[in-house]
Amino acid sequence: MINKYRWWEMLLIYCGITLLLIFLLAPFVEAFVVSLRPIQALRSIPYRFITENMSFDAYHSMWKSVPLLWLYMFNSFMIAAAVTFFALIAVIPAAYAFARFEFKGRDGLLTAFLAINMVSGAVLLIPLYKVMKQLGLLNTYFAMIAPGAAFSIPTGIWLLRSYLLKIPKELEEAAWADGASRLYTLRRVILPIAMPGIVVVAIATFIGAYAQQFLFALTFNSVNELNPLPVGMFQFFGRQTIVWNELMAASLVGILPVLIVYIFLQKYIVAGLTAGAVKE
Repeated sequence: MINKYRWWEMLLIYCGITLLLIFLLAPFVEAFVVSLRPIQALRSIPYRFITENMSFDAYHSMWKSVPLLWLYMFNSFMIAAAVTFFALIAVIPAAYAFARFEFKGRDGLLTAFLAINMVSGAVLLIPLYKVMKQLGLLNTYFAMIAPGAAFSIPTGIWLLRSYLLKIPKELEEAAWADGASRLYTLRRVILPIAMPGIVVVAIATFIGAYAQQFLFALTFNSVNELNPLPVGMFQFFGRQTIVWNELMAASLVGILPVLIVYIFLQKYIVAGLTAGAVKE
């Protein structure tokens, strides 16, 4: 294969990639270094990236400072998984309908979904609180799951619809010619082919739900044992001081579930993102 780039163009590309990686990874590197420093060294002036007596003590003491930290992590994972599950139940048939059916108002609904994504959840907190109170769902897991799933559905429909549009209609027509129903065709023909796209939607929904639980949990829940990780980590904030090293350690440990899920499903994510890039 002939290399179309000159040496100086390749140098610029690699320099750009390096700068991008530094920009993306710098916060995580700093958080890790802060988690290793003694609390006294964090207030030293001038600022020093590497200090003496650095250790992993914060990773042990954080469990004592916040005894329910493991429960907060479990709550976050469970809430994110439930949000993803309920969102996919609505997204898959809706995305298929928008991709295959012609009906009045289809484009208007898709545009409305984009408009919904522009609305911040904070704007709807008071109406949602009243709805949750009337339904008796306050201080329950469902009070945090339902809004998260609702806000994830519009984005999921757009993502999965774009993937389904790339699947040839001839596959469905061949199944119908053999006597298969539309529901059977969706379940046996379309879904297996669309699995990379579904996984991309699931991962995007899971990560969003895992990271954005603070506002709904703080508003709709007052039971400490039901709190997700973002709210539970507030216990590292004292009235007069903040335990920064333990807070950073808990933050890094808290992202491990998402990182593990991403690593195991990485091949599906790559397949979903690159589908349709090459014309056959």
